Amino acid sequence: MTYRNFRLAVAGRVLLLIITISLSFYLLIVQEHLLSFIILCIFVTLQVFDLIRYVEKTNKMLTQLFDSIRHSDFSTSFSNKGLGKSFEELAHAFNSVIFEFKKHRSEKEEQFNYLQTVGQHINVGIICYNLHGKVDMYNNAAKKILRLPNLRDIRELNTVKTDLPQILMAMKSGDKSLVRLVVEDEIRQIAISATEFKMREQDFILVSMQDIHAELEEKEIESWQRLIRVLTHEIMNSITPISSLVSTVHDLIIDESDEMPSLRKLDQEEVESVDNALKTIRNRSNGLLSFVDIYRNLTRIPKPNFRYFEVREVFTRAQQLLKTKLEESNIRCRCDLEPENIMLTADPDLVDQVIINLVLNAIDAVKEKEFPEIIMKAYINKNNRVSIEIKDNGPGIKHDIIDKIFMPFFTSKKTGSGIGLSLSRQIMHLHKGSVSVKSKPGDGSVFILTF
Repeated sequence: MTYRNFRLAVAGRVLLLIITISLSFYLLIVQEHLLSFIILCIFVTLQVFDLIRYVEKTNKMLTQLFDSIRHSDFSTSFSNKGLGKSFEELAHAFNSVIFEFKKHRSEKEEQFNYLQTVGQHINVGIICYNLHGKVDMYNNAAKKILRLPNLRDIRELNTVKTDLPQILMAMKSGDKSLVRLVVEDEIRQIAISATEFKMREQDFILVSMQDIHAELEEKEIESWQRLIRVLTHEIMNSITPISSLVSTVHDLIIDESDEMPSLRKLDQEEVESVDNALKTIRNRSNGLLSFVDIYRNLTRIPKPNFRYFEVREVFTRAQQLLKTKLEESNIRCRCDLEPENIMLTADPDLVDQVIINLVLNAIDAVKEKEFPEIIMKAYINKNNRVSIEIKDNGPGIKHDIIDKIFMPFFTSKKTGSGIGLSLSRQIMHLHKGSVSVKSKPGDGSVFILTF
């Protein structure tokens, strides 16, 4: 409707201009009225200017509208009273556009203020900065952790810890780090996680900070208490019978009836009793020494010697080493690799140790099954990391002990030292990886190594 009205208004002005020009030439040529001709010429000129102004009015309004949008100046209003209904409708449409932009900007500002308020009041420290180190957001929790009231550039964090700016600038999306800080003579263990995003055509890094010093101390104390309970249990199991047997041997061979202790004369039965007691003491002492030696080995894992190799090599070595055990129990062991040539950067010797330990556990789990099977699988997980699974179709792990299987010296088997899984977890930790388990009673178990 607006366009049609505009077209009619222009057509009317052009028609009037044609009539005026024709009349002026008629007065000049036919009637020879020079003065009337001059007056009509002036009138034609005014009509031409009016036509140009009328046509360009739309362009000026569009230019004004686009300038307002470009500069986010939504205080402009359009009014074209007296220029015709078409321009009034156009002005109303432009004002509607300006109103919608103003409303949209207001909503964005409200959302921004909402996010800023949330970011400032959460208990997790947040720092957002671009790739040049300029800080875009620094919330109250981060101020409390770092004891810095203001932060404009990441490099200013060198006053908190010398290498902290380098650690943060080197972080990429998904990276995690544990940083130890001493702030105002107070030790803080800061867990840092990073993610990346793009905003205003710039790349930004968002890091979250949490002081987990108290949680680490609590877990450390809990771990020490568990270890002390295990050590106490094992040592008491050895010391108690030794102490009892020593007392028995003492009573058999020492006569304290006189003022000075002397040796008794023993018959054959008593000699045999003393011999058996001494042998038991020796065996229990050797067992205690073996226990201490196992514990010492648990704390002396060598530093990994990283190499780049095919996972298939690890599976092949494990199958060759355990071939006899697998055949004795008629266990089917197969390998799945996706892709076939999947590669891994790790210490092959330590990885061998972990895989062999897990396969041995799987052999113990499935040897009573009618159709025992073990599957070794390697693949790239959703986080683009190499994962290795050792799966069995055994009876599974009971819910009440699944949280304890990685504890040192804990074992549910009749034989075994109980350090295999704990050792495996430490080896994976040295590789910046993890070992986890999924199990359902009656439905087998899956141990997952993530590198």
